[in-house]
Amino acid sequence: MEVLIMIRYKRLILIGITALLLTAAAWGALWLYAARSHIPDGVYAGEVAVGGLPAEEAITLLSESWDQAEQRQVVVEGINGKQQTWQLQELGYRIKREEALAAIRKLSEGSLWERARYRYHFPKKLAAEEQWKQGTFRKVIKQEWAWMEAMKPADAVRKITPDDRVLYQPHNVGYKVDEEKLMEQVKQAVKAGSEAASPGKQEPAPIRLPLPFTKVMPAVTLQQLKAQGVERKIVSFSTQLGSSSAGRVHNVSVTARVLNDLELKPGEVFDYGKIVQAAEQEYGYREAPVILNGKLAPGVGGGICQVSSTLYHAALQAGLEIVERRNHSLPVSYIPRGQDATFAQGAINFRFKNTTGKHLVIRSRVENGALTVKLFGTIPENEHYEIESETVKLIDPPVKEITDPGAPIGSRRVIEQGKSGYKVETYRIHYRDGKAVKRELVSRDTYKGQPTVVQVGGSRPNKSSSSKSSEPLLEDGITAAD
Repeated sequence: MEVLIMIRYKRLILIGITALLLTAAAWGALWLYAARSHIPDGVYAGEVAVGGLPAEEAITLLSESWDQAEQRQVVVEGINGKQQTWQLQELGYRIKREEALAAIRKLSEGSLWERARYRYHFPKKLAAEEQWKQGTFRKVIKQEWAWMEAMKPADAVRKITPDDRVLYQPHNVGYKVDEEKLMEQVKQAVKAGSEAASPGKQEPAPIRLPLPFTKVMPAVTLQQLKAQGVERKIVSFSTQLGSSSAGRVHNVSVTARVLNDLELKPGEVFDYGKIVQAAEQEYGYREAPVILNGKLAPGVGGGICQVSSTLYHAALQAGLEIVERRNHSLPVSYIPRGQDATFAQGAINFRFKNTTGKHLVIRSRVENGALTVKLFGTIPENEHYEIESETVKLIDPPVKEITDPGAPIGSRRVIEQGKSGYKVETYRIHYRDGKAVKRELVSRDTYKGQPTVVQVGGSRPNKSSSSKSSEPLLEDGITAAD
């Protein structure tokens, strides 16, 4: 019995000693595990392998690697060959390292059990996020190449000199730096070269990129402007203002000013009514004689038909198609009969079509007592047109009798001498290489005669050419005097 008790007692002692030894061994192993200064194997911080390294060494390595990555040079070459160099961190790039470094430091923090458990669950991948401050990137790039974006696109310009030369000023191309594309290219280069920050690697090579930019073209380039075909002066025609009143000179001048530099596209129809309307709105017309029902009368806007007539003659000389035109009811002194073009607001307009196949520029000005209209464009240099007008019939002036009850019965006295009327034909002759190749009838015009006014004695009623009433026709002006 005593022997059995001793055996059991010895077993218990042996078990206790074994348990104590096992416990001590476990605690020893736990302490050794928790007290390790190395990072668990297979661990990466970002793209840098730190597994198996002492914690402090890993922290130093990571800090140096990430500093190196942030300080990597970026070399950008602009359009003029000028290079600019920055460090990535100057462009708003940084590696968010705080969490990864804190995770490594935590391996040696806390109780034995906490350290052991933390080490056991330590992640294989420590985050080291790349961050970009896009605002910083854009600001740096924009400041460096602000001069490029200051180069705004500018249209090519055509100038016609006082001596009628057609000159061209080239267009300017604008530039816009593509900051988004450059940032994306830098990001891709950083990503592709991220292994350069790993242990044992040399300092990463600079990132070299051409500056991405887009050309901003103007609306009108030099090639486009020249293609419009305004090559030279093709026609010039002048009419004299003579003894025109100040009001009439003003009316002619402001109308010519609005007309000046008007450009017609191929096939476009010129509308003189729009010129008159614009001149009236912008400058206003002044008092000057107009034609009212075939007679000169006081009014406002007198003289505007000298502009339309001068332009009409120039259009004929350029071989253009006349769409709408009518002669004055009275002959005018500043241009041959058959070559004038009247205007009556709301009734008679003057229109022609640009049939040159190219753009046509009208230049008009009043200078030294004359109105000059010039057309610039393109017609064959070996061709020109001449205008001929011939009076085919004289029209005897009608007689208008006015009864004077106080005069002797049967007496007749001319109180106003009449003027003959005319029937006129106008032709346009087309010349090529100095030879007439076509003679074209342009118009048949009638200018009414002015009546001879005869005073007749007696009580007879005045003779009238017509008993019908009609709306008054106002030509060569805007309004008649009351």
